[in-house]
Amino acid sequence: MQYYARPEVSLDLSRVNEAIEAAFAAFARGETEMPPKVYVTLPGGDFRTMPAYIPALGLAGVKIVNVHPGNPGRGLETVMALIVLLDPPTGTPYAILNGTTLTDLRTGAAGAVAARHLCRRQDGVEIGLVGAGRQAETQLEATAAWLGIERVRVWSRREATAEAFARRFSRFEIAATSLELTADCDLLVTTTPSREPLVQDAWIADGTHINAIGADAAGKQELDPAILLRASVYVDDPRQAVHSGEINVPIASGLYSVDRVAGTIGDVILGRAGRRSDDEVTVFDSTGLAVQDLAIAGVAIAAGSPAVELEFL
Repeated sequence: MQYYARPEVSLDLSRVNEAIEAAFAAFARGETEMPPKVYVTLPGGDFRTMPAYIPALGLAGVKIVNVHPGNPGRGLETVMALIVLLDPPTGTPYAILNGTTLTDLRTGAAGAVAARHLCRRQDGVEIGLVGAGRQAETQLEATAAWLGIERVRVWSRREATAEAFARRFSRFEIAATSLELTADCDLLVTTTPSREPLVQDAWIADGTHINAIGADAAGKQELDPAILLRASVYVDDPRQAVHSGEINVPIASGLYSVDRVAGTIGDVILGRAGRRSDDEVTVFDSTGLAVQDLAIAGVAIAAGSPAVELEFL
């Protein structure tokens, strides 16, 4: 089996969203075991190992995932992943899953969960997408499974890429627009690998919620640090966000401090924190958690879809 191939995975997105929401909540309650992900630098990119254990689901295992931005030029995926599941009582490996599409779907679900709990509107939502790649697709699809989307604006560095994205999602009222106009929305989702701020504070209206997805390694950032200083920022895991999330560069440069973080997305789900007014700007800083990978692996196995490319050992 060529594990780097991207299978066509058909999963119920609402079910995936629910599983990811439950995983965040379990992590916030201290009901999981999950060390921070480990990064190994490679020529042209890196790979990460992400182990976890969710006792309530009887799931334990590890994901191995790479990020190589130059891969599309070689005819390969930027992100490729394997998830190995272990039997908790014995440690015996019992399944290998192609985690490439599953990684996209669980990250999209994380954005949908944050939008459900932090976006001031749940219907008639105007969404702006900064970036028009695979992750922008899954963010839009997962969010649409839970929120009523009225209008979509999308921006990419290459206008043709944004226009092609708009054609693929023509079932929405959608248009490729400027970066500034894209940022004028209820829900802004950033999914680029940028290492310098793209979205400026002056473009963000009061009440906007931002899902900052793209910054997932040291040195990456998509937002003007002034946005973070103005907003209530929620992270998935403070240990990871400090060195690889949207807040990592502002912290390293002394513009932001971890004690300004309002809480975790799990805290929001559990009602310990959350939006305080319709005028408040909120940010979800997503780095990606191993418990998300186990949660979606459980969904995939329960669905029994052969397209998931399971190999049982």
